Amino acid sequence: MARVRFVGPEPVTVPELYGRVVQPDEVVEVPDARYEGYVCQPANWESVEEPKPEPAKKTAAKTLKGSDD
Repeated sequence: MARVRFVGPEPVTVPELYGRVVQPDEVVEVPDARYEGYVCQPANWESVEEPKPEPAKKTAAKTLKGSDD
């Protein structure tokens, strides 16, 4: 989970955080997938900790055999 700080002037209710009331200058955790939706509002939110990159998935190398027809 990523972390953002609420920089607005008065408390707000954030439905996405299960209706939690967030106070000015409070740091909260938000889902990584929604991080950009918060930090794109610089008058209200600032980044504290960006989402961590997802580890690369290991995939098996496949070789393709050509036909000799």
